[in-house]
Amino acid sequence: MDQFLLFFESMPTWMKALWVFFVLGFFWILEGYYSLVVLKYKKWKHAKVNLVLLLFVMLINAVFGIVTVSIFEWLDTSQFGLLHLFHAPIWVELLIAIILLDLIAQYFVHFCLHKIPAMWRLHIVHHSDKNVDATTGTRHHPIDFIIRESFALLAVVITGMPIAFYLFYRILSVAFTYFTHANISLPRGLDKGLSYVIVTPNMHKFHHHYQLPWTDSNYGNMLSVWDRLFGTFVYGDTAKIQYGIDIADHTDDESIGIQLGIPFSKKIRSKSSF
Repeated sequence: MDQFLLFFESMPTWMKALWVFFVLGFFWILEGYYSLVVLKYKKWKHAKVNLVLLLFVMLINAVFGIVTVSIFEWLDTSQFGLLHLFHAPIWVELLIAIILLDLIAQYFVHFCLHKIPAMWRLHIVHHSDKNVDATTGTRHHPIDFIIRESFALLAVVITGMPIAFYLFYRILSVAFTYFTHANISLPRGLDKGLSYVIVTPNMHKFHHHYQLPWTDSNYGNMLSVWDRLFGTFVYGDTAKIQYGIDIADHTDDESIGIQLGIPFSKKIRSKSSF
């Protein structure tokens, strides 16, 4: 187990970037053969704005990497955090770290992005995509992503986890991000069965419905237990899903300039009711 985690701790930057593009490319190709819905769009043109936003994300990641290393050095010296309060097998500590990261750095921050007006305006960019596919997983306003990264570091400090745990979690998170956004169709029974434990493609698509209350549901990234526990879980007929967001459907979802400006645009009204 130590050697397994050491691999992620020593994983070079190029390999992490390769993992992002490999997983994204895998699901982007797969959805062409096993589509959930037929999207009437130009796949490459649609991907352009999302990939530009991915570039911003990767640049922010590089900056946060410097801060992250400093935090882990401090944690190692100070022995601060929940994991330093008890002794357990390393796999138990890893599981606790992943669970708390998923709760704080995914579910909780995502909930806040929907419920706090200033944060929601940033998050509209993610929901403005009218053709949800694997590349939608990369679609975050840069400030939205900075907020997400800040919550992830908060989770790191609370747990006091070693850097290997965090990097392993990031690798898992990338896979789930593209898996759940991909326009792929799993057998309904399999998708619904898996949704009792993990977030599935069908489950997450309800979150991308253009109207409340479905928009404010299924916040999870990896574990579906949070949505079930806090009453935000939805699962129904995917044929009723319409992508986009009603308050921004008049905007061009394939223009990078317009998307970056959405949070500050007076043409975008407040969240509407169902």
